[in-house]
Amino acid sequence: MRWSWPLNPRPASSVLLFLRPKPYQIPKPCRCSQAPSMAKSLDEADVGILCYVSSLPGFRGVLKQRYSDFIVNEVDLDGKIIHLTSFDLPPEFSEEKAPEKNPHSSDKDYSGEIEAFRSLSGEVDAESLRDFLEKIVDSEASDVASIILSPDSDKSHRAEVHNFFKRNFKFLVTDTVEEADTKCVRVRFCSGDGGAKNKRGKKRKEPGGSGPKNERPFDSRGSDNWPEHLGKFLRFHLFKENKDTQEALGVIGKMLGVQQRSFGFAGTKDKRSISTQRVTIFKQHAKRLAALNSRLIGIKVGDFCYVKEGLVLGQLMGNRFTITLRGVVAESQDIVKAAADGLSRNGFINYYGLQRFGSGSVPTHMIGAALLKGEWKHAVDLILNPREGERAFVRDARESYKENGDIDMALRQFPRHLVAEKAVLQCLKKCPGNYLQALKAIPRTLRMMYVHSYQSYLWNHAASERVQRHGIAQVVLGDLVYCKDDTSKKLADIDNANSEDFFDFDNDDIQIEMPETTLSNEQFHLVKVVDSEDLLAGRFNFDDVVLPLPGSKVLYPENDIADVFHEIAKKDGISLTESVHGAKEFSITGMTGDYRRVFQRPVDLVWELLTYTDDNIPLAETDLDVLSKTKPDTAMMNGIISGNSSYLAKKENAEISLDENYAAEDRNKLSTEIDLPCNSDTPSAKTALKLEFTLPSSCYATMAMRELLKASTSVAHQKTINP
Repeated sequence: MRWSWPLNPRPASSVLLFLRPKPYQIPKPCRCSQAPSMAKSLDEADVGILCYVSSLPGFRGVLKQRYSDFIVNEVDLDGKIIHLTSFDLPPEFSEEKAPEKNPHSSDKDYSGEIEAFRSLSGEVDAESLRDFLEKIVDSEASDVASIILSPDSDKSHRAEVHNFFKRNFKFLVTDTVEEADTKCVRVRFCSGDGGAKNKRGKKRKEPGGSGPKNERPFDSRGSDNWPEHLGKFLRFHLFKENKDTQEALGVIGKMLGVQQRSFGFAGTKDKRSISTQRVTIFKQHAKRLAALNSRLIGIKVGDFCYVKEGLVLGQLMGNRFTITLRGVVAESQDIVKAAADGLSRNGFINYYGLQRFGSGSVPTHMIGAALLKGEWKHAVDLILNPREGERAFVRDARESYKENGDIDMALRQFPRHLVAEKAVLQCLKKCPGNYLQALKAIPRTLRMMYVHSYQSYLWNHAASERVQRHGIAQVVLGDLVYCKDDTSKKLADIDNANSEDFFDFDNDDIQIEMPETTLSNEQFHLVKVVDSEDLLAGRFNFDDVVLPLPGSKVLYPENDIADVFHEIAKKDGISLTESVHGAKEFSITGMTGDYRRVFQRPVDLVWELLTYTDDNIPLAETDLDVLSKTKPDTAMMNGIISGNSSYLAKKENAEISLDENYAAEDRNKLSTEIDLPCNSDTPSAKTALKLEFTLPSSCYATMAMRELLKASTSVAHQKTINP
C-alpha cells in the first residue's frame, strides 16, 4: 500500500498548533456591515476555529463521501444507544376490550348527499367525492388523502360548499387553498371531533390564517376516543438517510394528516448522515405509522411503545457516531494510528462547528449581528438577497426579487424549504416596510438561531485566544470553571441540555443549527472564578474550564480573555451590556446566556483501518443492515486492523480476509493480532479509517475530525479532495 501524500512537517516540540500569528488580532468586522453581495462560502477561520490541541501530524481523508460514512445514533438520558431493532407492533388493547370499529365503515348510503352535491358543484366534483368516501370506508379511515375540488373564484359559492359539508358529512373538514393562483376547496378526513374547538365550541383559527398556501393538515389532537389504558404518546425510533429530522417528520406528518408540531424529539440530526433517534407523537396508533414503512423512501419507523410524556429538546445524553474517512493517505500508517489514539487521549477544542453558522455565503452570525444592532431592513436583505452556492432556480428567484421587488412572484418562485424567506415575504406583503414585524414572522426557533450563532461566533474566538495565550496544560488565574463539590450529575444534566440541532434549508447546501440558549439559576451557581487559593490547592484542571455565551446572567473570566468578547463585539458595533433597541428577543441583554466547556474528549473511542477498492460499497453497518440480516458487502475489503486508545496491533504485515458471516465481535477479538498490510495485491486498493465514539449532545463530531486530520471541515475543502 502506498502512503505517499506530502504533508507539511510540524515541529515535534510544539504543544499546540495555531492557524494565526501572535499577538492576537481582533477579527475583521462581520460582513453584515458591508453591502450585501455574492460573498464567498464560509471558512473555519471566519468563525474563530483556529487552534488544535496536539502537535501530532494529520493526514488526508474524505469526510461524508457516502451517507453511510456518517452514522449517528442518539444516546438517551439513561446512556442507552438508540437503534432501530424491530418493526413489531406493541399490544394496544387488552383482551377484555375489542378494537374500536371504524364509525365510517357502515353500509350507510350517501347517494342522496352525492346527488345533492352534484347539483351544487357539478359532475367532476361529485365523482371525486364518491371516490373519496369509498376510500375512507375501504381503508378504515387510515392513510386517506385529501381531495381538492375544482377551482372556484366565487367566494359565496365556496361558502355554500363549506356549509354543505358541515351539514352532511360530520367526519369531513374543509378549507380553502390556493392552486395555480386560483382558490379551491379542499376536503379532508377528520378522525376526531371534527376539528379542534375552543371553550365556546367554535373551531380555532389555525395560526397563520387560512390564506393562500396554508397547507397545514388537520390535527385531531383533541380526539376523545383514545383508550384509557394507553399512554397518550406513541414513541418510536426514526431511522433516516440524507434527511434532517424536520424534513423526515414533515413527510410522516403529511402522510398521517397531522401537523408537524404534534411530534416531539430530543434533538435533530445532521442531514448528510444515516441516523436513528427517538420521536414521540400525540395520540396516534402504531399500526398507522408502521403502515407507512412500505411507502417511505429513506425513512423507516419502528420500536413502537406508548408513553405518558412526549419528548422535548435536550432530553438526551449525547450521540454515538460511526464515522468512516475514505481515501486515507499519509506519510506512513503509523501517523494514522498515532492520530487516532491521540484523539482519544488528547481530545479537541470544543468549537461550534460550521453547521452552527450555515454553510452558505451569508452566515447566520452576520444576520445575528444586524439584529443585535437593530438594523432590521439590512437583516431582511441578508436573508432575501442572492447568495453564492445555491441552486440555479433559487438564485434566479432571489435575483428576480432583488431587481423588481415583486413579492407575489417571489412567493411563487421561492421553494418551500426557504422557510424564513417566505415568512418574511408574507409579512411584508401585508405590512409593507415593517421589517421588524417581518423578522418576527419567522418561526421562533429559527429566528432565534441568528442571535445565538453570533454568541457562538464570539465564543469560538474567545476559546482560540484562551488556548493560544495560556495553552491547555493548566488552569490560570481568573479562568471560569465548573465547581467540583458533588455536582457531577448536575453538570452532566446541564451539558446535555445544549442539544445539537440542525435545520436544513437547501438539500445538500445549507445547514444551520437551532439551539436554545438558556441559563438556569442552578447552573449560574455551579460556575466560579479560579483564585490563587484554587491554584495552590490544584483543585481544577483544563477539563473544568468553561467560557460563557454572552448574556445578561453570565460571569466572564476575570483575566484578559474577557476583553476578547467585548473587543470583537465592539468592532462589530455591538454592546454586550446594553441594548440599542427595544426588541428584547434580538438583544444580548434579553438572553440569560450559557456556559460551554472549552475542551472535550470523545468517550469510548475505538477505531479500525480498512482497505477497499469500490467507493460504492458501504464500509459500516447501519441499523437497517442489522435488522434485515444483511451485512455490508465485504468482498471488496482486503484487510482490516482495529484498535483503541490503549492498545495497538503488535503483529506486523499480517492479513485477514473477511467473509459475510464474520461477526463484528470476532473481528474485534482478532484485531489485536493483525496489522494493515503495506502492500496489496490489488493495485487500486484504498484505505479507510472507521471510528466509533460518543459525544455530549452539545459537541460537534466534525470538530473531532478536524483535530484528527489537521484539516478544514468546510464543504469547499472537502470538494478539493473529493471532487
